[in-house]
Amino acid sequence: MDLRTRINDALKQAMRDKDASRLSTLRLVNAAIKDKDIAARAEGNDEGVGNDDVLAILGKMAKQRVESARAYEEGGRLDLAESERAEIEVIEEFLPRQLDEAETKAAVADAVAETGASSIRDMGKVMGVLKSKYTGRMDFGRVGPMVKDQLSA
Repeated sequence: MDLRTRINDALKQAMRDKDASRLSTLRLVNAAIKDKDIAARAEGNDEGVGNDDVLAILGKMAKQRVESARAYEEGGRLDLAESERAEIEVIEEFLPRQLDEAETKAAVADAVAETGASSIRDMGKVMGVLKSKYTGRMDFGRVGPMVKDQLSA
């Protein structure tokens, strides 16, 4: 079952369960996916976005909510921070398991070996391979410095 179908099924179930907070989060996810579909159609892709794009959307939404929760905590708005965390939990149900530190380092080493990268100039190639294989499974903001370290060593 593809990701879009899983999200729609969860949305319907939230409606049946009358779970308002889950329902609103899933509606936000659906709206973001539909926005991407519209943009893709405007570029000539009539099928809309695929699973990889949906994973990227979900990852971006989760990251935005983590940042918002942190900002709310710093501002003393714990109620809003909690609501952001609740949204994160719903979004993360659809994301694949994140790679831990050791798995991420191994993936970076494999990508460097696969591309034959030898200098910082090859960083784009390495990141491209990682993004194609691990979209939604690693935080590329943290991976960038790891790749730099590996290539500069």
